Amino acid sequence: MKYMLMMNTPGGGPYQISNWPKKDIEAHIEFMKTFSKKLAANGELAGAEGLSGPDQAKLVSANPDGTPNTDGVFPEAKEFLAGYWIVDVDSPARAYAIAAEASTAPGPGGKPLYLKIEVRQVMSVPASDYVP
Repeated sequence: MKYMLMMNTPGGGPYQISNWPKKDIEAHIEFMKTFSKKLAANGELAGAEGLSGPDQAKLVSANPDGTPNTDGVFPEAKEFLAGYWIVDVDSPARAYAIAAEASTAPGPGGKPLYLKIEVRQVMSVPASDYVP
């Protein structure tokens, strides 16, 4: 079963990590790299990416003529999606355990951030169902 683990971080504008001391930023990034390598070594990592901050986000819909209509940015958001992992595991319990570990990424002074990680099963349909 595949699950998407979405890492949310407090909002209030661009990433607050940019205001951290350099050593804390490096420790946080190293945690993320090590964490992803561990999941890959376990055969559980299907994908992972960090995302740009909400100050660069746009909501997009179609205009009646089909052209893109953009709205945004939304730096006032209470929380925003900072990144995600897609894991392929045997049970929801394993996905929750991985999410709990991810939530302990270090912040300023090396203290765990206890970030909120949203866990949702990836619903998949065989590709043959999309082919006419």
